[in-house]
Amino acid sequence: MNNVLVIVYSYTGTSRRVAELLCSQQGWPMAEITDARSRSGALGSWRCMLDSFFRRQPTIRYDGPPPSDFDAVVLVSPIWMLQLAGPMRSFVARQRSRLPDVAVLSVMGGQGAPNAAAEISRLLGRAPILSCAVTMREVDDGSCAARVQAFGSAVGCAQNASGAVRPTTLSPQSI
Repeated sequence: MNNVLVIVYSYTGTSRRVAELLCSQQGWPMAEITDARSRSGALGSWRCMLDSFFRRQPTIRYDGPPPSDFDAVVLVSPIWMLQLAGPMRSFVARQRSRLPDVAVLSVMGGQGAPNAAAEISRLLGRAPILSCAVTMREVDDGSCAARVQAFGSAVGCAQNASGAVRPTTLSPQSI
């Protein structure tokens, strides 16, 4: 499936690196969500924690193509305090009616990816077609490349499959 858009939010640049890797492997375009208000410094980090704890939806900017122009979107986002990052939460909540099939690729310190996929499912009113997680350590040492490749291939297969597609999780333990 070539009609897939990768949409990324990245606070530190790690999620962006994963999204760029996926796009380079699959030949898919990428769009980015940005914060309307800077998160630099200690106060910015504090806001990240508060957004997660209270499940806030901060103001964001998205200047990418309309997600509805694609057959599927892959949402790439960090995990903050075991939860979906606030800016991605805002995006999904605001764009839910325009989002086609959704796959989720989470970047985490060690835990929380199932929580993010479940929250996206609640916000959309339907389950993602696929979800996968990589750790920051795997991104830093490059060992996530094969799993990201497998995830991208699975998104293509899920989109080309006939009939209902059940949600699937590709976890570090299952690869």
